[in-house]
Amino acid sequence: MGGEKMPSKSKTLQDIPTLLLVGGLGERLRAVVEGKPKPLARIGRESFLGLLVRQLRHQGIHRLIMCTGYLSEQVETEFGDGCELGVVIDYSREECRLGTGGAIKLAASRLGDAGEFIVMNGDSFLDLDLSELLHFHRQVGALVTMSTARAKTVGRYGTVNVGSDRRVIGFTEKSGLDDPGWINGGVYAFNRAALGFFPDGPSSLEKDVFPRLVDRGLFAFEVRGFFLDIGTPEDYALAQQLCDRLYEAAEPTFGAGLK
Repeated sequence: MGGEKMPSKSKTLQDIPTLLLVGGLGERLRAVVEGKPKPLARIGRESFLGLLVRQLRHQGIHRLIMCTGYLSEQVETEFGDGCELGVVIDYSREECRLGTGGAIKLAASRLGDAGEFIVMNGDSFLDLDLSELLHFHRQVGALVTMSTARAKTVGRYGTVNVGSDRRVIGFTEKSGLDDPGWINGGVYAFNRAALGFFPDGPSSLEKDVFPRLVDRGLFAFEVRGFFLDIGTPEDYALAQQLCDRLYEAAEPTFGAGLK
């Protein structure tokens, strides 16, 4: 990626900071990526996190905050300040395990005066148009907009229950069933005011924060695009098989060059 020119910026997104949650332990994946944080697992010739950076940059986002924790120095060494990648990268390093909610709250001081920001999981990929997500978020006046992806089987993930006005009305826990449904896509648009609903200390977005926001401005943005996570050895193996599709979805011009 070094030395490449940054694509033309989207006026909608160019000033929106994006938090990448890359501090988890990734215990289920350690058997196949031993000694590395999960987001640095290689997919073809690049790390999974590198693909996410490509996706963000291609859509006009250039201000990234990586929320690191486990083996944080490896992430910082690989990506540096982002200059060679055509982005600007800052780091918010947790010194103890804070969970996804705690990591976001810790990084709040690095948002500057931004009234809105995007959050993205560092171990899943969703093919979506971020400008459309942000447009929907503003149109409905949401505190938080959660992307939702259609899954053939929801048993491993749990489902997001959505009303006719696109408000999230609740969540169904993981069931182990093979039914289709809508799951959390791992990409969110936040209003800064939502930070007031985060508890102090370690917390989980899914378990501690989002339930507080039901009936207070939590909306769902349906995405029909490609979704994949690398949370288990089986999913990581699938990501390798779908490598070309991932590259094409992240940055079409780059993906085309691999063919």
